[in-house]
Amino acid sequence: MESQGLSLKKKPTSPRSLFDSFWTGVASLCMIITLIPLFAVLAFVTVQGASQINLDLFTKLPPPPGLSDGGIANAIIGTLVTVSIATLIAVPFGVLAAVYLSEFSGDNQVAKWVRFATNVLSGVPSIIAGVFAYGLLVATGIVGFSAIAGGVALSVLMLPTIVRTTDEALQIVPQNVRWAAFGIGAYNYQTVLKVVLPAAIPSILTGVTLAIARAAGETAPLIFTALYSNFWPSAPPKGLLEPIATLSVLVYNYAIVPFKPQQELAWAGSLILVLLVLVTSVAARLATRQKTY
Repeated sequence: MESQGLSLKKKPTSPRSLFDSFWTGVASLCMIITLIPLFAVLAFVTVQGASQINLDLFTKLPPPPGLSDGGIANAIIGTLVTVSIATLIAVPFGVLAAVYLSEFSGDNQVAKWVRFATNVLSGVPSIIAGVFAYGLLVATGIVGFSAIAGGVALSVLMLPTIVRTTDEALQIVPQNVRWAAFGIGAYNYQTVLKVVLPAAIPSILTGVTLAIARAAGETAPLIFTALYSNFWPSAPPKGLLEPIATLSVLVYNYAIVPFKPQQELAWAGSLILVLLVLVTSVAARLATRQKTY
């Protein structure tokens, strides 16, 4: 090659190199533009809410309108309660539905329609889930405005994420793993429970944590179902059947009032919600890195 004057070195001034450099720069610029809103939101919420982070914020009730020296402890507890209820409802149903779709359906028409319905449900506005839970549980008087109604509304939003991620996680488990289990005499359900599901757990946990992050930040469904309360939630089971405060609704209520102490609590609640979403997203990424197959 050298005798013929040919070279494998890339010339930076060639049209191909200039073209590649141009589009690399365009892609890098688009990436930076995409990240700017994210970091702007994080920075703005942190600046506005960090000054309100103290012990009282996590241990006291919200103060009366216009007064300060309070916290949002009841909203933090309420968020944990409603999201926990939603998780207890959505995870079993979502995982079992995904197991059927991936392992037992044989990709029949029912599976195709279920996957289609799941995709449609993932795009439904969150307020529709709130109206659904309101009509199902609140308007009928089954439980009324309560943590349970809020948890049901949030579980509807969590289901599509859990079903889709679990279905995909099960499908990427190598088929050889299943054949190996069948080869030693395992039944289909034993293969799923003891081989396939354990192998897919990291990816399943990713979907669950992402679903929890979405549910924790929803406001519209909880306005129709959990409502709001300025008091401590009662002990279960009574507390599950009463209106309950949540961080997202507290932020919505306090952001529009003319009192500065309540507005500052709204910023603090926003910061806590952002940190919650950030932590769960990081946890999802860490879970994805733990491969078991």
